Amino acid sequence: MSLKNQPNGNNVYETERLILQPMSLEDKEFIFELYNRPSFIRYIGDRNLKTVSDAENYIRDRFLPQFEKLGFGNYLVVTKDTGEKIGGVGIFEREGLDVVDIGFSLLEEFEGKGYAYEAAQKVKSIGMDDFGLKKISAITSKDNFSSQKLIKKLGLEFKNYVTLPNDDEELMYFETK
Repeated sequence: MSLKNQPNGNNVYETERLILQPMSLEDKEFIFELYNRPSFIRYIGDRNLKTVSDAENYIRDRFLPQFEKLGFGNYLVVTKDTGEKIGGVGIFEREGLDVVDIGFSLLEEFEGKGYAYEAAQKVKSIGMDDFGLKKISAITSKDNFSSQKLIKKLGLEFKNYVTLPNDDEELMYFETK
């Protein structure tokens, strides 16, 4: 394989309607907005990002090291037609999980249009086809029915309930078959 085709944290991917590019420090304002939306806090959790500077540090401390270590991580989701930043999708190493976890979040105004599935399907194929991952997991709260539906549509099946370290919420755990 030529070096140009080897996956790395700088790769930009495309789907029919979307561009997926690695999160960067330039995305700090967007992450600040997305991570402070009520639905993000309700279903994913409060990441305690009180300022844009907090969001920048979160990207620097959480997202960038994983790209350096594994070559994949959290991707910014941008629409091809308008160039709008609409969400994030990625594969994450998570404390308390043995299998890397696929995660996704969109601004509410872009939900229900198939974007999350389109982006998550692409990231799943990047992980499995480009990086050779054998399994991918997903976690979601018991009341996040739209995420549960999307996770099942991605081909993951419910296995059991898990509680992550430093958290008291019991989450639904799904894994590729």
